Amino acid sequence: MATKLKSGQIAKVSGQYGLLGPRGGDTGKEVTVTKGEPLPPTPKPGMSFTLNDKTKH
Repeated sequence: MATKLKSGQIAKVSGQYGLLGPRGGDTGKEVTVTKGEPLPPTPKPGMSFTLNDKTKH
């Protein structure tokens, strides 16, 4: 199972992070976050992110 990350947590790797609904379901939306940057706010409380695809070097 993939690790759930909360809004505001610092990204440990650059990549595409998928937005998960409050119950953990995939919303079909992704955000790009650079290593060392915080994950953006979620549209609704209880939502989280999971790393879908690391950026290629």
